[in-house]
Amino acid sequence: MSEELARGLEGVTVAETRLSRIDGENGDLIVAGFPIEELAPNATFEEVLFLLHEDRLPTRDELDAFRTDLASRRAVADEAIATVRRAADEGQDAMDALRMGIAAATLGRDHEEDPREDALDAVAKMPTLAAAYKRATEGKEPVEPRTDLRHAANYLHLLTGEDPNEAAARGLETYLNTVVDHGLNASTFTARTIVSTESDVVSAVTGAVGALKGPLHGGAPGPVLDMIEEAHERGEPEKVLREELDEGKRLMGFGHRVYKTRDPRAAVLENAAKSFYEGEGSAFFESARETERVGVELLAERKPDLNLSTNVEFYTAVLLRGVGVPRNLFSPTFAVGRSAGWTAHCLEQLEDNRLIRPRSRYVGGEDRTWTAVEDRE
Repeated sequence: MSEELARGLEGVTVAETRLSRIDGENGDLIVAGFPIEELAPNATFEEVLFLLHEDRLPTRDELDAFRTDLASRRAVADEAIATVRRAADEGQDAMDALRMGIAAATLGRDHEEDPREDALDAVAKMPTLAAAYKRATEGKEPVEPRTDLRHAANYLHLLTGEDPNEAAARGLETYLNTVVDHGLNASTFTARTIVSTESDVVSAVTGAVGALKGPLHGGAPGPVLDMIEEAHERGEPEKVLREELDEGKRLMGFGHRVYKTRDPRAAVLENAAKSFYEGEGSAFFESARETERVGVELLAERKPDLNLSTNVEFYTAVLLRGVGVPRNLFSPTFAVGRSAGWTAHCLEQLEDNRLIRPRSRYVGGEDRTWTAVEDRE
């Protein structure tokens, strides 16, 4: 019997979720019932994490207790830090270091394996590991996490060892909230697939980090920043982008598998980034906007049937540069935010679990006859 082939599972619905809804035609994103443009700039990361895990916003007392609990989980085992440091010393990628580090998140814990406990451990430890890698590349010791700071502010503290700037912390928090969940993207589907085997949540998050590493998923903000900075330094955005296209390269930061219009998250991050580029920095921000405008026009000119508009990665690069996150931590910082969605999907999968097991179509040979090795030519 012939079966329809859906390459990349495109258009195939495999799960029901309350976590996010994407309207690619109209450019809308709903996260746990809230439009992303309302949720991301107003909520704390802890509120969003609670919302995803519990399907409601916390009361003041619940939020205080939840924040305290999450902060208490930030420290990681010495062995995990040593692994991250070795990865940095060997020049390995930050996402490789994060994958190795998060796999060790269960070392030294004081509780039995439990999906909700594992979920909070993974989310809490992600910034500690990412920042430890960054400092190791600079020959510095890791900074101890602080329990008196919110999740985003603590991450900035871990990166610099200094008291975080309030505006930068809010900007980073908006970013983390903006990327917290986005349907069954590759890394989220990976997490759900792993946990559907009744494996543990930390293993699922480790697999998700591996999926996010790929340049077709979470690896594009760095190249986007390179492109914007070149356009700014040369003062010729159109020439820079035309050269990229003439060489057969993709314009990173444009186009999305789902959206047929501008990614709604781009607007949220553009608004969040604007305040970091006032005064002397305004020229860079205007260069970014001009690069976006030119990119959209050139892509419409050369690929008129594809609707390649700005995606989340374009203003991710601009905002993270503004708040002081180094380029090599763009993808790990994406993981810091997306870990909330990964873990929420794991918990949701386990509520009514069925092993994820799609089929494949065999296109190989038939009716082969075995030949002993000494008789093969």
